[in-house]
This record gives sequence, C-alpha cells and structure tokens, in this order.
Amino acid sequence: MTTFKNQAPERKLTLAEVLEIFAAGHLPLKFSAYDGSVAGPSDASLGLDLKTPRGTTYLATAPGDLGLARAYIAGDLDMLGVHPGDPYDLLKALAEKMDFKRPPARVLAQIVRSIGIEHLKPISPPPQEALPRWRRIAEGLRHSKHRDAEAIHHHYDVSNTFYEWVLGPSMTYTCACYPDADASLEEAQDNKYRLVFEKLGLRAGDRLLDVGCGWGGMVRYAARHGVKTIGVTLSKEQATWAQKAIAEEGLTDLAEVRHGDYRDVRESGFDAVSSIGLTEHIGVQNYPAYFRFLQTKLRTGGLLLNHCITRHDNKSGAGAGGFIDRYVFPDGELTGSGRIIAQAQDVGLEVVHEENLRHHYALTLRDWCRNLVEHWDEAVAEVGLGTAKVWGLYMAGSRLGFETNVVQLHQVLAVKLDNAGGDGGLPLRPWWSA
Repeated sequence: MTTFKNQAPERKLTLAEVLEIFAAGHLPLKFSAYDGSVAGPSDASLGLDLKTPRGTTYLATAPGDLGLARAYIAGDLDMLGVHPGDPYDLLKALAEKMDFKRPPARVLAQIVRSIGIEHLKPISPPPQEALPRWRRIAEGLRHSKHRDAEAIHHHYDVSNTFYEWVLGPSMTYTCACYPDADASLEEAQDNKYRLVFEKLGLRAGDRLLDVGCGWGGMVRYAARHGVKTIGVTLSKEQATWAQKAIAEEGLTDLAEVRHGDYRDVRESGFDAVSSIGLTEHIGVQNYPAYFRFLQTKLRTGGLLLNHCITRHDNKSGAGAGGFIDRYVFPDGELTGSGRIIAQAQDVGLEVVHEENLRHHYALTLRDWCRNLVEHWDEAVAEVGLGTAKVWGLYMAGSRLGFETNVVQLHQVLAVKLDNAGGDGGLPLRPWWSA
C-alpha cells in the first residue's frame, strides 16, 4: 500500500495515488486510472477505477461524496467488485476509514501540481443532479407549495414501472417492519401497515387521513379493514397509480387518494392521522405549523402516528449531505427524535409511545437493492444508466447509514387531548402487538 508521509512534495503523484488519497488511503482496496497507474493490493477484490480526465475534474472540484458521486454517475469512475444496483460492500469498505475532509495543505498542493490546474475549473454535473440550494431560490421559497412539489417531482416521479421493480408488489417506499429475520419484504411491509393500523386503534367505520400517502399502501390497507381513508400526495405519478389500484381492488367507496398538498385538505374530525415518510420533506423550521395542522385534523381523542427518518442525536445540523441533497432529496432535512417529540407536544399533543426501527430500515434497503439487482437491465432501459446508478448508490449508502447509527427511523404516537387532559378513553398501552 502506498504511503505519502515520507515523500517529497515535489514528486508528481500518479492518478491512482491521488484517488487513493481521496479515498482515505491505507485500505484493502485497489485503485487504477486512465494514465495506467495502479495503487493498493493487486489481489484486492474491491476497488475504484478512474477512467477519464473528466472524472479527475469532478473529484478535484468537489472533494468528498459529491465529487465521487458525479464521477461515478457520469461513467468516469467505476466501482470494482460490486454490482451497480448494490455497491454496499465497497461503500462499507470505504466507510470504515473514509474521511472526506480536505487533505492537508502540503498534500493538496502536491495533488494540484500532479493533476494540473486545468482540472480545478468546475464543469457541468451529470443531468441527474438537482440545482444547488442557492440556485433553487428561483423555483420559489424553500418549502413553499410550488418548491415542495418540484422537490417531490425530482425524486418520486421517476417511473412507476421502475418503482414496481425496486419496491416490489407493495409499492411501499418507507421502512418495513420485519416480524422475524426470515420474513420477506412483502411480509414486512404488510406487517408495518398492520402495526400502524393497530397503534392508531382503528376500527371499521373510523376515518383516517394519510398525509404523504405515496402509492396508497396505508390507504388501501385501512380501507380493506373498513376504514374510510383519504390519502394525499404531491406526486402525480403516485396519485395516478394509487387511484388505479384502489379501483382495481374495489375500494372506491372507502379509499381516496388526491394529488395535492396536504395543507389543502379541508376535512377535519378524523379518528386518526398517519404521516409515513413525509416529515423528512417538511423542513425543520416548518414543524410547528406541520404538527399544528395535523392536530387540527383530529377529533378529541384522535391519534397521530408520525413515522420518519431522524438524526441519531438532537445536535446535528438538519441539512443533508451533498450527494443526498443534489441527487436524492432536494431540500430534505432531518433532525433528532427529541425534536419531533417536542414539536408534537408543543402543539398540544400528548406523546404516548415512540420506538426506533432503524435496523428494520437497513433490512428494507437491503431488499430494495436486491430487487434492483434482479431487475437491473430492465431498470436501466426504463430510466437510464445514470439514474439507476444513483438509486443503487443511494440505497446501499443509506443501508450503511442505518446500520452504523448515522440515521434512525422513529415512529411517534400521540393523542389529541381535550381541555381537561382527557384522551378520549384510550386503553392502557400497548393496545397493539409488536
């Protein structure tokens, strides 16, 4: 393995050595580049291959995960030893010692001399990349209805066919809940809906509002059990798919999915509200208005189930990293479960239960990657190689994040009280099975 501590700064580095530096060095990985250079153990099963000068520019102008992602998605950097639909093993190997901090000034100067100043001029990113946050101002104020719709369109209106291959028959793009280690993805997703349904204490004849309903999985589950349900999503593709599924299942008397903003729902007095995977898109500064709105939709004694990805603590910044923000969830923000609970409490909801399902999300992402690998050729034909690579990279990286407690998944259950603190006669918890 090449080391650089004792090398004179004047020596010109090979491109493979530069790649090794940006990938943290001292890893059991092999590196190769278009100038014919190699670094790392020759017998390593995992590694990176820098294929073009454009890839060098991407790496040099955006050191860190964004530069690597740009080069990889554009086809200028190959990941060796893994399938593009599931590069988990390589990402895990890199993450063990990955450090995306800028190299020391002396090493950085040596890198610049080695690669040439011409590679420090930024170039256009791959077409799959969203505008930087400062440029999105032109699309409207952050988390305005228009800008939120644009952000949702970027991520969710890829292709319903593509999502069918990745998500499987449930068309559920949120964390599943595995009843046991051997459960299938479909069993786990059905079990998640069962868990939410039971936590909300729903019975035939009740009314449910599901905000950010996706392809209507929770809407249809509740309707099958006799609950009158309204779902709402900002994604036109999701709404169209869900409306067709509702009709095919003969659930139109009980289930409705609307294409629109949850803030435009006028009905109130619901027995329960479910928010499964929406909070990540709301914006932390908008939490007070978000939870206040949901509280107004409930009858006294009604229950709210908020299911969302969170930070592992309550101190980290809310913004996403470069790759996630530009390729996956534009304007997405995460915070700790403590802030979620505090905001729910501050609008007069009583939090009665919460739990962390982060290990279940790691398993969910594992199974989504398996589906993508199985349908890789069809997926590439449907959405293009670049977009398919974004999804493999994003899901495998997210799996690693949940496994290592970088992010978590929390379900928070709360009830709307009356003025005297009455909860409508809730039974002693838990009234649901695990």
